[in-house]
Amino acid sequence: MFAIIGAAGHVGHATARALREAGAPVRAILRNAAKAGPLEEIGCAIALADLQDAAALAEAIGDADAVQVVAPLSLQAPDPVEDLHRSIESLVAAIGRARSKRVLAISDYGAHVAGDIGMPSVFHAFEARLRGLDTHLLILRSAEHMHNWGRGIPAALASGVLASFQDPIDRAQPTIAAQDLGCIAAELLLRPDSGQDREIVHAEGPRRYSASDVAAALSQLSGRVVSAQAVPRAQWQAGFERVMPASLADLLVKANDAKNEGGLVDIEPGVGEVRHGTTDLIDALRPLLPPA
Repeated sequence: MFAIIGAAGHVGHATARALREAGAPVRAILRNAAKAGPLEEIGCAIALADLQDAAALAEAIGDADAVQVVAPLSLQAPDPVEDLHRSIESLVAAIGRARSKRVLAISDYGAHVAGDIGMPSVFHAFEARLRGLDTHLLILRSAEHMHNWGRGIPAALASGVLASFQDPIDRAQPTIAAQDLGCIAAELLLRPDSGQDREIVHAEGPRRYSASDVAAALSQLSGRVVSAQAVPRAQWQAGFERVMPASLADLLVKANDAKNEGGLVDIEPGVGEVRHGTTDLIDALRPLLPPA
């Protein structure tokens, strides 16, 4: 039995589907029963538990042979960063209570960096907490998800300018389609036990893409001319804080600084393997465009 925490999300659903297609039993752990339908349709058992209720979460995990965990960022929380830290503590406590034999944790590129580089540093702490558990731990570090560009697509199509925090705009960055990440996770869960107590795997797409590549893909998909333009560094903090709490804005500023420095929000040198998804950027962006 494979327990998938957050199975209604893009990554969790892709993992659950891939496991079911392989004939494996899946227990989808959700906080919202209204999202159970698509998972029931593919043959998943459903368990309900709030991510921050460690006792309920441990009960939902139950006797599963392996569990996939993800620490999601809730943008609806008054303080998303504080909420994320509470979720991490609850996840670790629940896994400890359930005494899960195998854990696959979705982490982040750059989580190996000891210094403060924003969001990857949250996952640095997450990994450290998980390492304290008595379990076989497989850490799957993910490049940024391609669908994150979706937030800026309407404005880019309206104005012809794709605002980007990548600077320079032609530097290729690691990224991956969420469905590919879920499928890679399923492959790792299904493979024979390696005999190692701790493993690290990195996951990214078939190649790396720049902000200019994103603009070119949007131009091709929409038939409109779209060009990428870097948002001046001095405008980041105020711009982020107009739409999110200051604590989250601070994490994003630091993370983008680290990406632009290069080599930090990336693969940990000499550690683990790298898996590549198959979804090209243009195919990941296609469903994100508004109907014509």
